[in-house]
Amino acid sequence: MTRKVWFVGAGPGDPDLMTVKARDLIAKADAILYAGSLVPAALTQWCNEHCDTQDSKGMALEDITDWLIQRAQPDKRVIRLQTGDPSLYGALIEMVQPLDKEGIDVEVVPGISSAMASAAASVESLTLPEVTQTVILTRVEGRTPMPEGESLKELAAHHSTLCLFLSITLLHKVTADLMDAGWHESAPVVVVQKASWGADENIVRGTLSTIKKQCQEKKIASQAMIIVSPTLGARYWDKIKKSKLYDPHFTHRFRKAREFPAQK
Repeated sequence: MTRKVWFVGAGPGDPDLMTVKARDLIAKADAILYAGSLVPAALTQWCNEHCDTQDSKGMALEDITDWLIQRAQPDKRVIRLQTGDPSLYGALIEMVQPLDKEGIDVEVVPGISSAMASAAASVESLTLPEVTQTVILTRVEGRTPMPEGESLKELAAHHSTLCLFLSITLLHKVTADLMDAGWHESAPVVVVQKASWGADENIVRGTLSTIKKQCQEKKIASQAMIIVSPTLGARYWDKIKKSKLYDPHFTHRFRKAREFPAQK
């Protein structure tokens, strides 16, 4: 048997939004290291009584990888439980490289991103025909610099949907960069804090000119997704361009276009 560590996406917070595979792995785990600052303790409810469970919120990277390496024995199932999806802002590669050096196998189980959970919570579509067909998952530059060509102002110039992670404390910069990129101050914004966390979920709707003050009034300063998109509020538009997939005049391989009588 080989030594192995599973990196499991916990999803946005609601235990019911974890994958079946993730739950099954947790139920059979011998050791779980979870990101307690972001992952609700309720997500470990399926652990067996003998599982070695540890919160990593006070750990540095080396502490995390040492913990995983020490417990990754041939007869043990070891899990690193991460918020959302491990491939998005999850420091996945930083943790995998030390395991690779130790000859420890790795497998990743995807999870629902907070971007998708936030769109669901606010009943918004991130894409609409002839409005935008592009979604950019990014962040505003803070202590971590952005690569060349990926400043928020440059990305915002596309005027497509923006889902901004890790940026709520820099909302002033978000609004300034978007307006510099040509977005109007009245452009709609949705901020969702703790999407899918039940009573802790908080949804704020505003515009580029009002959203900072609104979030300050609600004391939203962490664990929040910012969505800016030309599609926001489409639920209440009088007219939208509809998908060709369901258009009765449109033929695809599962359905022929219907013939309609000529209009007199």
